[in-house]
Amino acid sequence: MKTALLFGSSGLVGGQILNRLTNDIDYSKIKIFVRSEPEIHSNKLEIIKTDFNDLENFKDYIKGDDCFFCIGTTKKNSPDQDEYRRVELDLPIQVARIAKLNDIKSFLFVSSISANPKSSSDYLRFKGQVEEEIKNLNFPKVAIMRPSFLMGKRKEKRIIEKVGIPIFNLLSPLFLGSLRKMKPIHSDIVAKVMIRAANENMKKIIFESDEIVELNLD
Repeated sequence: MKTALLFGSSGLVGGQILNRLTNDIDYSKIKIFVRSEPEIHSNKLEIIKTDFNDLENFKDYIKGDDCFFCIGTTKKNSPDQDEYRRVELDLPIQVARIAKLNDIKSFLFVSSISANPKSSSDYLRFKGQVEEEIKNLNFPKVAIMRPSFLMGKRKEKRIIEKVGIPIFNLLSPLFLGSLRKMKPIHSDIVAKVMIRAANENMKKIIFESDEIVELNLD
């Protein structure tokens, strides 16, 4: 039986991971790192109220088997550039480094389609830089998910997704070949495949959006 660590349990993918882990017999404990109490209850849960500005004081809690990192923000929620960088770049790297020092076996990260450390977009560049750092840490197992537009019930509506997802769904039949990864994907599919990646030897590190969908169908 394993211990899972989950960062971002209140988000779209993280919430789905939490729901699945509570019913997964492979896991006897789920540590969630949160600012406030979650609505979900399970005897598997260990709730760690966390000051994400001072993670060093919580490093002794970042111990277990599989670490799922799903925290992200938007320019709307983090208009300050320094705060945006801290959440999107510094925080995941810090968690990954602590996890490595604590001998975490698997690190699983929600990135983004088109992530690139040299991108002109802050969002895509930060995701790409985090990917590179995670790979360089040489965990026994790494799985990086690059989903396209995420579908699911959000606590807040994002304009780009409110407009973009219906358009991309309409155009999906035209997305063939390399364009298949542009199709919107449901957050629960990403969660399911992330947990599979933690428990199977997939011999792969980066999973593009269409590859995630194919794995869900296996």
